[in-house]
Amino acid sequence: MRHFLACLTAVLMFSAAPALFAANSGDADIDKRIDELMQKMTLEEKIGQLNQYSSTFDVTGPAPTDGRNQERFQKIRKGLVGSMLNVTGVEATRRAQQLAVENSRLGIPMIFAFDVIHGYQTMFPIPLGEAASWDLEAVELSARVAAVEAAAAGLHWTFAPMVDISRDARWGRVMEGAGEDPYLGSLMAVARVRGFQGANLSADDTIAACAKHFAAYGFAEGGRDYNTVDISEHTLRNVVFPPFQAALDAGVATVMNAFNEIGGTPATASAYLQREVLKGEWGFKGVVVSDWNSIGELVPHGVAADLSQAAQMAMNAGSDVDMEADAYVEHLPKLVKSGAVSEKHIDDAVRRVLALKFHLGLFDDPYRYSDEKREKERIYNQKHLDAARDVARKSIVLLKNQDNMLPLDKTKGVIAVIGALAADKDTPLGSWRGKAVANSAVSLLEGIKAAVGDGVEVRHAPGPPLGKGERSFLKELELNFTDPTGMDEAVAAARGADKVIIAVGEEAFQSGEGRSQVDIGLKGLQMQLLQAVKAVNPNVIVVLMNGRPLVLNWIELNFPAIVETWHLGSQAGHAIADVLFGDYNPSGKLPVSFPRHVGQMPLYYSQKKTGRPGPDPAGMVFWSHYTDAPNSPLYPFGYGLSYTTFGYSKLKLSTKKLDFDEDLTVEVTLKNKGDRAGTEIVQLYVRDLVGSVTRPVKELKGFKKVTLDAGASQKVTFKLNAEALAFYTARGKWEAEPGDFQVFVGPNSRDLLDSRFTLKGK
Repeated sequence: MRHFLACLTAVLMFSAAPALFAANSGDADIDKRIDELMQKMTLEEKIGQLNQYSSTFDVTGPAPTDGRNQERFQKIRKGLVGSMLNVTGVEATRRAQQLAVENSRLGIPMIFAFDVIHGYQTMFPIPLGEAASWDLEAVELSARVAAVEAAAAGLHWTFAPMVDISRDARWGRVMEGAGEDPYLGSLMAVARVRGFQGANLSADDTIAACAKHFAAYGFAEGGRDYNTVDISEHTLRNVVFPPFQAALDAGVATVMNAFNEIGGTPATASAYLQREVLKGEWGFKGVVVSDWNSIGELVPHGVAADLSQAAQMAMNAGSDVDMEADAYVEHLPKLVKSGAVSEKHIDDAVRRVLALKFHLGLFDDPYRYSDEKREKERIYNQKHLDAARDVARKSIVLLKNQDNMLPLDKTKGVIAVIGALAADKDTPLGSWRGKAVANSAVSLLEGIKAAVGDGVEVRHAPGPPLGKGERSFLKELELNFTDPTGMDEAVAAARGADKVIIAVGEEAFQSGEGRSQVDIGLKGLQMQLLQAVKAVNPNVIVVLMNGRPLVLNWIELNFPAIVETWHLGSQAGHAIADVLFGDYNPSGKLPVSFPRHVGQMPLYYSQKKTGRPGPDPAGMVFWSHYTDAPNSPLYPFGYGLSYTTFGYSKLKLSTKKLDFDEDLTVEVTLKNKGDRAGTEIVQLYVRDLVGSVTRPVKELKGFKKVTLDAGASQKVTFKLNAEALAFYTARGKWEAEPGDFQVFVGPNSRDLLDSRFTLKGK
């Protein structure tokens, strides 16, 4: 597997060395202090370090009196809680830390964790949107800002990045990852780990990262969250594992296991995943944390009869920290004393937790992250908002621009801004929004009004509401399918306007955890609104706000311009306006394929040819296809347009016969054929034509972001070697196999120049 990472080296050089984490830190003093502390600890105190609770009472108020919270309060005071989640803010984290440090026998500090996914209070684009930037520096900056704000709020640990590869837009959590490709996903994982952890975990502006969910959570059957997974070792090794391995090599401090089962064994109870692969084969020395109550869920999974057996299975499998199940603290003491669980497993897990606390500097100063001055200065400041705007506009993908409809003139004319999402200040914050203040985002309407001059008339009509009732992370969103209120006003605003900007897509909580869907088209009355507006004005720009790929066939056929903006965060409206009016030339590329129909799910560019790839030359029906739709996506992986046009030519290879110890140089000429400067993401793909197991039709192996002035040309080069061509072969090894290869270069995974070379045998 490390051979896979070797091919990423050149791309990863943009950042300083990561903060490598190890339970055996190499620091003799830390190792000695851990040894001395563990000798003093009782079995119950050790197990307490493996117990994690969510905040269910006001830690800044009086001691709780209700049974459950009273019990948890006392466990914290006794040193039987090693970490807490959802305790945020300097005052709260300090008070909670005092409960543990100033009352427990050994004074061991707690770790405070929170889901800082795409920002703490300053929101950046959702991770899928950020991946569309293909800009590793921008993604690292996003995580860096999130870490600075979270650390200033007293936090030490985030449950991010999610590095699950997913190829099914029905799955709600597709918004939380980097898309369908393991190469791009690996690079995004490294950028985020480095952003969160910086060069030194003990610095007061870094937090521990967590690669999740180990493993294959994004392959849930039917795209239904928490559902069964049943995939091969081949897919695990070649598709699912690489981003986790990349995160480990970047020094990620923690890993979270997954809710799903694989082949009959829930990940939380999988010794193969946690002990054999993660801690054994890969040598991971950090902390493995369960997902929320995933140990307790071994009971409904049907592999554990009760919580005691669940605790036994999880600990023996290598899950170090129990999040919210109460399984370890209640049952491990008896299980150890009975011999069902080895105390060596407990000691190993405790060492990992204590080492993380030492690396965070908590033993030197338990309150080092609780500084009111830093909290005021470092959260939601103008510098962070400027960064959020820049990353947001880099994440926008131009999907269609017929007859150069865009960019718009911001000096004169009438622009109608329509749609329930147009003035929405909450949806752009996205799902998994940390401590963002509700309705704090810059809306599309606000961004447009701020961008245009006095000569532009901006009309606004929201049209029918998209949702009904209160938005909530915890509850199902009720959508409006029946109330057409506002339709007539929207049509009137569109009639006679020079241009119409219509915002459609998903509310923030239509995607995210627990938000799987069988229908990935536009919901509510949005299609009716689009049809009504088109009937009175053809000059329509569709602005999409969504957390997953959507089915856009009718929109593609009927509107001249389509802009994919995802859920862009705090500065969404300004970033979108920057692109619509040409102050920023879009350069984003899709990190996921957009389907023509939900029936194509799962859909991804690196498919296999099968034995009947077709089409059949005789026109017969017996080949791998649909009879009612093409196999291809509407928009392929890597796709995205610019306000200029780029041409590719003169693809050259330095050799047609590559030795195992040589580098192959791939060169292509890129020309800006338009009349304005622009940035293109040049993509390199490879196909292994014959393998010991079937190989994808193409795989991403490199990309470069190139900016050219109008009319300028540049030679773009890539390096390939045997390590870059390696995969998990039929021999059960990560290795390259000699043979013939096809190499492709172009603007996306579909429109490519190609050539061939041979990798010679050793």
